[in-house]
Amino acid sequence: MKLPKNHNESGFTLVELLIVMSVILILMTLAIPAMQSVIRRGNETSAIASLRMLNEMEGQYNSNYPQHGFACALTALGGKVGSGPPTPEAAQLIPDDLASGSKAGYTFSISGCSKTTINNIDQYNSYQINAVPNSVGHSGNRGFCTDENAQIRFDPKGGTNCTELLQ
Repeated sequence: MKLPKNHNESGFTLVELLIVMSVILILMTLAIPAMQSVIRRGNETSAIASLRMLNEMEGQYNSNYPQHGFACALTALGGKVGSGPPTPEAAQLIPDDLASGSKAGYTFSISGCSKTTINNIDQYNSYQINAVPNSVGHSGNRGFCTDENAQIRFDPKGGTNCTELLQ
């Protein structure tokens, strides 16, 4: 079948498609950094909330197991719920992801524990919990620290040199 000569074909020209693609690329270059910033901020907020929860669970652990004092390992605060009764080595107080030391782009650890030995049992009377970004600038910008005083401090460089108090 032959088309008449005055028939206009429908569709986009190559120039129109290139213009649309250019506009989409410009919008993406503006939106992607903003979205990454939102993700970093969300990860930092999650890390702060996790530190607050860990402080509360350290207090509960100390109440439940006064002969041990505080927990000096995330695994001691963790443990599979329903796998048996809670013990000082697996108190079942925090979720598995946090007990593994990794949550929402941050790595968590407990360090700086000081102890006294009473009747051949170590009783921890202090701790420091650190939360550092897995990749500074990508999963978070700041590192966070807290201790038995429950004050959360941060390191603006993403490490564990937490000198500034979180407001």
